[in-house]
Amino acid sequence: MVRVIVAIADSDLPSPPFSWLSPFFQVGLPARGKSYICKKLCKYLSWSGFRTKVFNVGNRRRDAFSLTLPIPFYFYSALQNAQAKLIREQLAMETLEELIDWLNVGGGKVAIHDATNSTAERRRAVLDRVRREKNIEVVFVESICTDGKVLEANINMKLKGPDYVNMPPDEAKADFIARMRNYEKVYETISEEEEEEGLSFIKIMNVGRKIIAHGIHGFLQSQCVFYLMQIHIKKRVIWLTRHGQSTYNVFDRIGGDAALTDLGARFGAALARFLKQQHPPPASAEGAVAEPEKKQDLSVWTSTLERTMATAEGFDPSEFDVRHMKYLNEINAGICEHMSYAEIEKEHPEVWAERQKNKLLFRYPGPGGESYLDVIDRLRPVIVELERMESNILIVTHRVVMRTLLAYFCGLRLDAMPSLPVPLHSLYKVEPTPYGADVTR
Repeated sequence: MVRVIVAIADSDLPSPPFSWLSPFFQVGLPARGKSYICKKLCKYLSWSGFRTKVFNVGNRRRDAFSLTLPIPFYFYSALQNAQAKLIREQLAMETLEELIDWLNVGGGKVAIHDATNSTAERRRAVLDRVRREKNIEVVFVESICTDGKVLEANINMKLKGPDYVNMPPDEAKADFIARMRNYEKVYETISEEEEEEGLSFIKIMNVGRKIIAHGIHGFLQSQCVFYLMQIHIKKRVIWLTRHGQSTYNVFDRIGGDAALTDLGARFGAALARFLKQQHPPPASAEGAVAEPEKKQDLSVWTSTLERTMATAEGFDPSEFDVRHMKYLNEINAGICEHMSYAEIEKEHPEVWAERQKNKLLFRYPGPGGESYLDVIDRLRPVIVELERMESNILIVTHRVVMRTLLAYFCGLRLDAMPSLPVPLHSLYKVEPTPYGADVTR
């Protein structure tokens, strides 16, 4: 199957350092992880500031057959049947036209065309149409899965989808497997011939275990390849919290490197007790030195500011992988560092007015001053590393960074991020899933 991401220049946000974006067409059989890859990439690009939308041919197909769900078996049982093939081609191309229209006149920046482009003929038809547009390069992303356990899990997930509402599980599974077998009869993987024709592509085997990239150019394409190299479907927990209460919190001051209050220190102690119960350190022989890989499965990351490091003091580095990184520091408030919001409004009314207009785009004036978009930019390596990690992790950070991380995992609109409530002394549990993340507080 093939999924398309088509992107054009510009953005609702300040433009990135390149003049145009790239489309990605995903290729693969049913239940090979295409939807997972599609949703992950869409979420990452949206969080990075590009207006993104998925155009799903399956939804158009379901609308067309809304009175006869489940989809009639003839639609898949004879994939070379002329009438059925014509319907499928029409649905795919209608969706592609809708996508192009959204990009050209709807203000779209990144679009995903989610379709079963399973043959070289279909891929050429889509390419021919897209190449009539300006400022679009094409990349295919092929998802190949040979792991039986992953395939079985993917099939079971498909059975929970809208195609099989109210159908008995055994009947639904038999129908889907039959559909998959018929696609296998006509499916054509990206070939050497297509490669020689100059096709740019990424092949992903078993959800990131192996990746081949060919003809990848430019910042966006390279960033997407690097991001896709990190993703996996193994279960783990990401714990997120702000530091304990600091002396600056008491007076509503921002920035600085304040120490914890007694209440903040008690929160840090309670945090360590709770997470040690959730992730107990491994038992070792008396006097034995624990090897790094023998440390328990909870890493601890903090910023380099005193209040986060003090909050995490209860985690012994000999038992936990504890790291302090500047990426996780609070937003730099420039000339407003160490001030309360009341003082900013009084002493810098023009700054306060600009901030109230648009908190997302507002950048604090003065040396080192940052905006929310600057924080997103510096957190990209953190997101990539979190996607790569297979162990559990605790991140102790600050309000703006918390909002930015939660916006990514929850798939929130960026304009909602600056008002996201993230109170002190609250712990968020993030459990990544194939189609997003379960977040509890």
